[in-house]
Amino acid sequence: MSTPEDPQLPSTVSKVDLSNEPVYWDVPKAQTYGQYLHLEALLGAQQPRSADHDEMLFIVVHQTSELWIKLALHEVAAAMEYLRRDELLPCFTTLTRIGHIQQQMTQVWDVLATLTPFDYSRFRNQLGRSSGFQSWQYRLLEFTIGNKNRDMIAVHRGDANAFAALEAALAAPSLYDECLQLLSRRGFEIPEDRLVRDFSKPYEPHKQVTAAWLAVYHSTATHWDLYALAERLMDLDHRFQLWRFSHMKTVERIIGHKRGTGGTSGVSYLAKALELRFFPELWSARTSL
Repeated sequence: MSTPEDPQLPSTVSKVDLSNEPVYWDVPKAQTYGQYLHLEALLGAQQPRSADHDEMLFIVVHQTSELWIKLALHEVAAAMEYLRRDELLPCFTTLTRIGHIQQQMTQVWDVLATLTPFDYSRFRNQLGRSSGFQSWQYRLLEFTIGNKNRDMIAVHRGDANAFAALEAALAAPSLYDECLQLLSRRGFEIPEDRLVRDFSKPYEPHKQVTAAWLAVYHSTATHWDLYALAERLMDLDHRFQLWRFSHMKTVERIIGHKRGTGGTSGVSYLAKALELRFFPELWSARTSL
């Protein structure tokens, strides 16, 4: 009977060989990775107000969320421009990217959820009255997609630039408004008062708009690009609901039903937002199909 040979262990590499790599060791300061990304400013923006270890987690989670929102706004603006030009293929790519951004925004709550109630209580007083409710970028994103509410901008009066941006977004057509304009250009009967209106007011659903979307769904071969658009809009709305739900449950897990630092009722306030819909007729069409 043969005796198996001793297994040969793989050789250990102690370091990466760079001898054949044409690395640029002398890089002009203005062209370095850190300079391009402004890492000095970015990494210097985390300034905990307490000596507590977990405050850094809280700051980084919220700062990265704001960066993802900034990118989402950038992509929504591009999607709206594609809609105006009736260029739906690049619009689909952009909306798909927004979906992946939303996934990142939702998953960050899993990181924050590692913060226990006791951990958070040790530095919560350092927040004062600051709150995610005051995120002007988040509010701008909601306005731009289609959830308009003038009452929400009062808290931003102290920031002239943010207030102006929110005022402009209130008065401008939203992503959904651009979709309705596209349906109208394609020959669907969209009521005139849904196409030309005071865009600063909340959108009110209309049965003729539902009928237009139903016509798209009933003839997907004829209107395949509008059908694909409708489904991507539903993805966006659905992912927003998942983000809101994850936000609410993370807050409930950490502070229970305490009042929020920004003055809201906390979890009870966040639960109200779960009923919001960006594209109401797309939801109602599903019942009629």
